[in-house]
Amino acid sequence: MGPSKRHLAAVTRISVARLLRLVMSLGFFLLWGSPALAQYSDTVGLAPSALLAQAAERDTPPPATAALPEIPVPPSPVHSQARQIDGANTAWMLTSSTLVLLMTLPGVALFYAGMVRKKNVLSTMTQVFAVAAIVTLTWMAMGYTLALRPGTPYLGGMDRLLLHGLGLDGQAGLPTAPVPETVYFMFQLTFAIITTALVVGAFAERMRFSALLLFAALWSLVVYAPVAHWVWSDDGWLARMGVLDYAGGTVVHVNAGVAGLVAAIVVGKRLGYGNEPMMPHSLAFSVVGAALLWVGWFGFNAGSALAADARAGMAMVVTQVASAAAAMAWMVVEWVVRGRPSALGVISGAVGGLVAVTPASGYVEPSGAFFIGIAGGLTCYVGATALKRLFGYDDSLDVFGIHAVGGIVGALLTGVFASPAIGGVRGSVFKQLVGISATAAFSVVATMLVLMAVSLVVGLRVDEEDERQGLDISQHGEHLE
Repeated sequence: MGPSKRHLAAVTRISVARLLRLVMSLGFFLLWGSPALAQYSDTVGLAPSALLAQAAERDTPPPATAALPEIPVPPSPVHSQARQIDGANTAWMLTSSTLVLLMTLPGVALFYAGMVRKKNVLSTMTQVFAVAAIVTLTWMAMGYTLALRPGTPYLGGMDRLLLHGLGLDGQAGLPTAPVPETVYFMFQLTFAIITTALVVGAFAERMRFSALLLFAALWSLVVYAPVAHWVWSDDGWLARMGVLDYAGGTVVHVNAGVAGLVAAIVVGKRLGYGNEPMMPHSLAFSVVGAALLWVGWFGFNAGSALAADARAGMAMVVTQVASAAAAMAWMVVEWVVRGRPSALGVISGAVGGLVAVTPASGYVEPSGAFFIGIAGGLTCYVGATALKRLFGYDDSLDVFGIHAVGGIVGALLTGVFASPAIGGVRGSVFKQLVGISATAAFSVVATMLVLMAVSLVVGLRVDEEDERQGLDISQHGEHLE
């Protein structure tokens, strides 16, 4: 039997009364409770939602299961390294390393091959390529550590023998622009390669290929590495003295040029030199090679900043200015002396200007670079023509006349035009002269010793018949059609 009508009415009245009390309580809370709660929350620093959350947490029972222990995750070595290494500077140094390697392969190879006779084109290019290979191995084995690692004022330490300890974590370069040591190693390797390859031009068309390999290996270690340490290592004695050589005027060009002169004299003149014409095979090769040298030199000089910064930009500007000024200077001299300029003269002048500005590229303003370029073009013209005729030596491709003469002039003028506004230091002609003299004297003696050792082991020069036939056939069994 269902509930009576009286009972249902009573239940309804009670429910309505409870609903009215609930609505009145909610209204009272909204009108008074919220401001009061907000005032309280301002006092204790918690929002109402936070207070409610705290209350809920107090009323919530703990979870039935314990939380899983945290597993430590080691930091990614790639991400860790990325925080330490400057990516932009590293990218620029990678680019510069490639540019400098292009100066040798194929820049120097083409530049030299175009100026020798047809029967020696392949052998000359092969010698340059072989130098790049053999010097890479000697630099990896011992050259890098001897040249650029901390040691004595005269030679680097042995902590990077066979590149021991060279890893992803190593850094080199400026503290404000660190680059990986692997990149720095590669950049400096390209300098060692081109310096040794430049010497090839002095004795082109007459040295045995086996002698060339042994000479390149020994010379890169015995001659190049110590001079690089003297000038470019922080504890090198010439660096401590204050000798300025931003990108290799003494280390590369004076060193290679003097070594080339010594080698040319020791090996002797080519058969028929001075009595029969020795026409270059293809000046087009040489023009292309010189163009690659010019473009690659931006990596050579601007890359020596070890950073993509304003100093690198200035080094690029002065490199272009000096090269252009030297090319024009050589051209004008030829116009006056011969009645017309030559393609060989224009490219030789450009290279002479590039050589001359190399030690100064991080220290001088464009106006100084202009005068250095003019001086480099004029003196290199004299070195490649009158000086060679005066002393009668057979420097086949004018390594001494361009690189030694241009390097000496550029190094001296660095002492004149160095601006504190660019490189932060003033130049000293006396200090520059000490650096030039020390480099030249050491290069003469050490190169002589290397040549003597090579002569005792394999002999320096090919037979007369092989030389007349050409080194392409006699040394490699190949020839151009």
